[in-house]
Amino acid sequence: MLNLLNIFRKDKIWDFDGGIHPPEMKTQSNGTPLRQLPLADRFIIPLKQHIGHEGEICVKPGDKVLRGQPLTFGTGRMLPVHAPTSGVIEAIGPHMTAHPSGLAEMSVFIAPDGEDRWIERDGVADYRQLPREEVIKRIHQAGVAGLGGAGFPTATKLKGGLNSTRTLIINAAECEPYITADDRLMQDCADEVIEGSRILAWVLQAERVLIGIEDNKPEAIAALKRALGGANDLQLRVIPTKYPSGGAKQLTKILTGKEVPHGGRSSDIGVLMQNVGTAWAVKRAIIDGEPLTERVVTLTGEAVTQPGNVWGRLGTPVSHLLHHAGFQPQPKQMVIMGGPLMGFTLPALDVPVVKITNCLLAPSASEMGEPQPELSCIRCSACADACPANLLPQQLYWYSQGADHDKARAYHIDDCIECGACAWVCPSNIPLVQYYRQEKAELRAIDLEAKRTAEAKARFEARQARLEREKLAREARHAQAKRKVSASEQDEIAAALARVKAKKAAEVDVNAGDAPDNAAVIAQREARKALARQRQAEKQAETEPLSRQAGDPRKAAVEAAIARAKAKKAQQEQDAESQAADGIDPRKAAVEAAIARAKAKKAQQTQAAAESADASEAVDPRKAAVEAAVARAKAKKAQQAQAATESADASEEAAAPENARAAEAADARKVAVADAVARAKAKKAQQATAEKHHAAAEAETESQSVPSTDAMTPESESVPLAAAEPESADAAPVDARKAAIEAAVARAKAKKAQHQAAESADTDDAEARRKAAVAAAVARAKARKAQQQTGLED
Repeated sequence: MLNLLNIFRKDKIWDFDGGIHPPEMKTQSNGTPLRQLPLADRFIIPLKQHIGHEGEICVKPGDKVLRGQPLTFGTGRMLPVHAPTSGVIEAIGPHMTAHPSGLAEMSVFIAPDGEDRWIERDGVADYRQLPREEVIKRIHQAGVAGLGGAGFPTATKLKGGLNSTRTLIINAAECEPYITADDRLMQDCADEVIEGSRILAWVLQAERVLIGIEDNKPEAIAALKRALGGANDLQLRVIPTKYPSGGAKQLTKILTGKEVPHGGRSSDIGVLMQNVGTAWAVKRAIIDGEPLTERVVTLTGEAVTQPGNVWGRLGTPVSHLLHHAGFQPQPKQMVIMGGPLMGFTLPALDVPVVKITNCLLAPSASEMGEPQPELSCIRCSACADACPANLLPQQLYWYSQGADHDKARAYHIDDCIECGACAWVCPSNIPLVQYYRQEKAELRAIDLEAKRTAEAKARFEARQARLEREKLAREARHAQAKRKVSASEQDEIAAALARVKAKKAAEVDVNAGDAPDNAAVIAQREARKALARQRQAEKQAETEPLSRQAGDPRKAAVEAAIARAKAKKAQQEQDAESQAADGIDPRKAAVEAAIARAKAKKAQQTQAAAESADASEAVDPRKAAVEAAVARAKAKKAQQAQAATESADASEEAAAPENARAAEAADARKVAVADAVARAKAKKAQQATAEKHHAAAEAETESQSVPSTDAMTPESESVPLAAAEPESADAAPVDARKAAIEAAVARAKAKKAQHQAAESADTDDAEARRKAAVAAAVARAKARKAQQQTGLED
């Protein structure tokens, strides 16, 4: 009794909610065997024929390829594609592919050579001798994808179910109208389908293998039973015909009674499903070593005169297949890739056959019926009754039309299998599936953007964490290095840092609108300007009349002295501040400067002495004595002049402010002093001229009594300095005409000064008259001096 119950439970068939029973229309194409077609003139192989990313191209234009040679390579979902025949790569570029959008994708164009030569095939008769990972790798390298219509990479699917699959389901239902590709494949290649199913079961280590097939395929059922023989490792389950019983979730419910949860997959309940075409491709890849280069394609519809199933090479243009099926296009002819419920209309007939192309439907106008206008929803709930996924198509329609993405997710739009049952029963002719596909595409775009945002955020946070770790590591290294520094070194470091801070604090900090801290430079510039004004005033006083003079030269001199004093004081303060910032004692710096000046002066004296000693060896002793006397006299005179200048400058700098205040009160005294100084200079110059002539006369008398150089005694070589000076005067006699000219010039200047004084008498400025009188007196003194010199020379 228990065994009977187990047998009953094993063979039990469940049902799913919803579903429809459209006309099958399968007898048009399933009655003729599979046939081969001639090769096309050109093959177009899209790089992406599956769910996932396209592979990397490994060929280039001009390359010769063989059938089965890979054109791309990749891992994971980057499934490779292979050459469908031998030939030459013509080009690589975009081309329209089999997709509802009609967009172009990168493709490889091959010109066949007609030989159809294979690559060297490496098949394995006993696949059980290989590791399971090696078998999965070979399936991936063969480019096998789901041939039922989804196109999911088979190797990736097998990897995901290695340790969790308890039931393997081979989907042989093929429930959509018109399509008979799997039916014909099971009739003609039942042994290969069974062998491929066993390979999949061995890889997954599944506890049981179920082959689900609808009862409207008696020939295929009989062929599978013959291939199975008496084996019980695979169980053939015949199910009622109902659309869409070939859906993954629906067939799982029919054969196991289990439902896939919302948002989940059949692998979540220990079930993995593969199509019969995929099982056949796995057998070819493992045992025969053949990559996927062709598949069974159904050619049907009333516009085709020779309907049936053919071996279609991947990359063959659709127009080539239809031409060999007797395609007779009609006005407004459409060609559908897939079935009438889940397929889509091709944008053009030069699109190529790909791995998911299972049917080409060319219906006539009467077969498809006249297109009906879309009407408003009448809320009849027929779509909800027909939905096999237990969804609410009406609500999903409203949310998809209104772009309410959150509501669409809440009503599980992702669980829609796009079977088209709702649109089939809709009395308002609303293309519900088209709205659902558009909403799904928008949701995928939103999810992709959210994923990219999350990845960018993760990268940013990782970067911030890395920077924080690096910062802590640097601080740790600095702390460790600080602990290794001795106490004395720490004191030196602290002192250096203090000096740096002090120097930085003393730096000039100029903000917008503020004046820079360069008082010394400004004072020096003002001093130069004051000196220039003084020189200009003195020049105008000598050459211009009083009415044309721009300013008082005495006042300009006082301002120049004040400016020099300020500049010197500012420079001293700046030097003191810089020395204090550098840690230098000002007094010590002054001492060092004095020592440096003394050393420089001593070195200059030593050099001068050495030069004079060298010169004395080659010069006449008498001439050298005369030159030495002249030099001493000049040096004494220069020293006296320098001392007087320095004392005058010092007195001016010290008394500059008071002189500025008392400048106007002391005009009379200054004029008197200037007059006295002029008289003293004139008297001194007259005395010096008389002494010079007298000394010259004595030197001439003595030189007449001195013997020649050859007869000189040692006593006569030591010439007194007083007698040597006149000789220098005789060496350079004064020209009488030149002296006369100088006297005339002096008289002219005196006359001009007297004339200026007379002009100034007419003015009310007493100061100008005094200045003119002084200038006249000086000019008269110079004239008398020049006249005296002229008389002496005569």
